[in-house]
Amino acid sequence: MQEELNVSEGEILWRPSDELSGKSRMLQFMKWLRSRGVSCNNYNELWQWSVNDLERFWESLLHFFNVKSSGSYSSVIQSRAMPASGWFHGLSVNYAENILEQNRDGDAIIYISEEKGEHISWEELRRQVHALASYLKEKGVSSGDRVACYSTNSPVALITLLASASIGAIFSSCSPEMGARSVLDRFAQIEPKVLVATTSYTYGGKRFDRGEVVKGILSSLPSVSLFIEQGNEDGRWRDAISGRDRVDYERVPFEHPLWILYSSGTTGLPKAIVHGQGGILLEHLKLLSLHHDMGEGRKFFWYTTTGWMMWNVVVSSLLCGATAILYDGSAMYPDAMALWEMAEREGMDTFGTSASFINACMKAGIEPGTSLNLKRLRSVAYTGSPLQPSGFAWLFRKVKEDLWVQGVSGGTDVCTAFLCGCPLLPVKAGMMQCRALGADVQSYSEEGRPLLNQVGELVLTKPMPSMPLYFWNDKDGSRYRESYFSYFPGVWRHGDWVKIDVDGSAAIYGRSDATLKRQGVRMGTSEIYECVEEIPWVKDALIVGLEREGDYYMPLFVSLKEGMKLDEAKKEEIRNKIRRELSPRHVPDNIIQVDGIPRTLNGKKLEVPVKRILSGIPPEKAVNMDSVANPEALEFFIRMSRK
Repeated sequence: MQEELNVSEGEILWRPSDELSGKSRMLQFMKWLRSRGVSCNNYNELWQWSVNDLERFWESLLHFFNVKSSGSYSSVIQSRAMPASGWFHGLSVNYAENILEQNRDGDAIIYISEEKGEHISWEELRRQVHALASYLKEKGVSSGDRVACYSTNSPVALITLLASASIGAIFSSCSPEMGARSVLDRFAQIEPKVLVATTSYTYGGKRFDRGEVVKGILSSLPSVSLFIEQGNEDGRWRDAISGRDRVDYERVPFEHPLWILYSSGTTGLPKAIVHGQGGILLEHLKLLSLHHDMGEGRKFFWYTTTGWMMWNVVVSSLLCGATAILYDGSAMYPDAMALWEMAEREGMDTFGTSASFINACMKAGIEPGTSLNLKRLRSVAYTGSPLQPSGFAWLFRKVKEDLWVQGVSGGTDVCTAFLCGCPLLPVKAGMMQCRALGADVQSYSEEGRPLLNQVGELVLTKPMPSMPLYFWNDKDGSRYRESYFSYFPGVWRHGDWVKIDVDGSAAIYGRSDATLKRQGVRMGTSEIYECVEEIPWVKDALIVGLEREGDYYMPLFVSLKEGMKLDEAKKEEIRNKIRRELSPRHVPDNIIQVDGIPRTLNGKKLEVPVKRILSGIPPEKAVNMDSVANPEALEFFIRMSRK
């Protein structure tokens, strides 16, 4: 299997069919623009126009998608200087109205858990959202109030979001696997008026009671005046959505807050990131309709929790008239085939997941395409971390030959993708197809010089409407500016290493603050992982580079398949593979076996916190343990730092 999946980065593995590209919303948009005097012959020309004439581009989306709005604006944006503000000043919109007031038939939501399934029609979704919105208004909730939701990836969270948006309230969510401290680190910042909470959930075939956790959260949030419990009996929740009253949508200013998301919080109090109704509305219409080619009759799925921005993106698939598939449970329960079987059963069009899930499927040796009928599946999309070329090869050879593989890279900070898919372009191994429309993504050298076909800092040189309005409680904006604009003044630095090819395709090589730099030679950690994790007996790996008294110490940590021990012969095999395939300068100084590699709740390797711990920073300052999926895996590194 190893040789079968041996492909080179940049090798073309797929091209869109004439039917896919010809019927795509992206091509329809280009034709629509041509009728209005903007002629672009290919995607790269379209992208270039979108970032050069960004005011006209964002305005065109407003009209192409027939966004429901009122009022008038004198300019698209008051200033291009970042952090920018003043988008569509004078225009009023409502995110929920643009989802619910469409003439749609069939299912709006397909909800699947480890225990049950449920289909919710567009009509029923509209009724429940209006009922909850009316209930909230009756209880004194009004525009600008915060509504916090502690819930699984279920209709409860989605309906709460849309009901909140309907009346101009501000939504925020956390997933129930998060502990009380982690939740309070987030919700206490925003002082919610409402708490909607689930008191139990099922994961991996086991039932988890969160009743005491919810009590602890509620008792520590004195701002909450309305508590809606969604428990085993569903009493309070059922009452809240039982009405049949319609509510008038409150059209709010374009930059009125829609929701508050949070940074991972691995190294301190999470940033409470505020996004606007209008910015998210336009950005997600662009991302999902044009780049993902979502529309009426399509079914969109992404494996996520309510604590990750991809959940918000799934909700926004409803903007395009697509059916949102919500899954509540373990991706690997009862086995690695579970989600692929769901894709077949539900007729999924887009299967969204993470690179780590694809790698886990490869390690498990499954071949979904052999036993399942995945004829309906058009696309597999991934994000979270880089996917190596071998992962691309596995998707094409073990899942489906005619498969549009979309690499997606962006961030919670903007709740969208900077790099993503395009139905007009080929798929190259290890690469994302394009820079997103309206996103002036560049690769910068340390001196702030644009690079082409070289690894550099991922930056944005022009504003986007889904950039944060502000951070909650960051009254003077200093934390916001420091987070993105302190490194390259006036330019958004995202913190990723990126290489952009001449044709606009791009590859991410991990976080820039975790990059290995030895003897002046930079290397992304993902290149090490690709090389090492190809070894059949290696389960997972993590590498860090430490500056120590003028020396550069670079240990590699590996977890092995069950029952295996790291002996000198295995260490030498790893060293030789890195030396031969990558660089003799990046052969690790030491190779150490660990029981597991620490990861965030979203599956990202904790490279930076491990580096900080091993550099002598106290663990409580280096990482927020409540943001770690497997905190026991960090204990090894804490003990190592003490030695």
